[in-house]
Amino acid sequence: MFDYTNFEEASWLRWAAEDKSQAKVCIMGIPFDNAVSLNKGAAKAPERIRSLSVDLSDTTEDFKEIKEGILYDFGDLHFQLDWESYFSQVEESALTVMETGAFPLFIGGDHSVTIPLQKAFARHNQGKKIGIIHFDAHYDLCPSYDEHKWSHACTEARALEDVCGGGDLCFVGIRVAEIQELELMKQHPGITTYRAVDVYEKGAVNVAKELIRKYTDYDGIYLTLDIDVLDPAFAPGTGTPVAGGLSSRELIEIFKRLIRQAPVKAMDLVEVAPPLDVNDVTSWAALRIIHEVLAKASE
Repeated sequence: MFDYTNFEEASWLRWAAEDKSQAKVCIMGIPFDNAVSLNKGAAKAPERIRSLSVDLSDTTEDFKEIKEGILYDFGDLHFQLDWESYFSQVEESALTVMETGAFPLFIGGDHSVTIPLQKAFARHNQGKKIGIIHFDAHYDLCPSYDEHKWSHACTEARALEDVCGGGDLCFVGIRVAEIQELELMKQHPGITTYRAVDVYEKGAVNVAKELIRKYTDYDGIYLTLDIDVLDPAFAPGTGTPVAGGLSSRELIEIFKRLIRQAPVKAMDLVEVAPPLDVNDVTSWAALRIIHEVLAKASE
């Protein structure tokens, strides 16, 4: 039904499951970057991240083994010229991945692909209490940007329409905002924000604890991670870098606590742009996060 290219035999090596029914984690790539407002390149991320994955360590930084055969890769959902049709396919394909029962991990692509992914998450969890944690330098709350409602700057504006309420939405790492985003936030006063400076002042561990408390009674969280939440020193290969971001250490400390202690049920990792990168630093940062997902699945 969908135009997948399957990579499970060519990548991830020892962690690849022979069949999705055996997997603890399922991956799908969405190599789409037509909605960026500055520099392209994120469409190359799924391929590059896979190719580098073969050199990941067998153990975590706590020296715990990553188990073999826990990951199934659905491959990439390739772009079509009809944008509306493509986003519909992303939504339906994501729903298929979620229905495997394994932890769904989606690799973009620019942040616009999160729009159909979050819609799929809401459908998959219909009737349940769900929330969104959005790691980013930007709010992505513009009702419209560059005269388009599906810009990567509109991701959570769309979510507020049909996925969750303001009280269910939390941002981490923010350090820039558009006037129209601030106006939208006035209409949704329940939105929580941890700016990058808040993480710096409070400490990453304390921010993680507050997030875990906030979502303690939720059935599921969708976590979306724009790699530009990191300072450009740690992630230069991204389309819209902003100075003053999180360090790799801060991000890892928050993320690994959330993935273990909060009800995170699906996630995406977006805006890695290999053509803009230096020595694959940004792709390796993304793989460090994926390593924590595999570590949780190995427990």
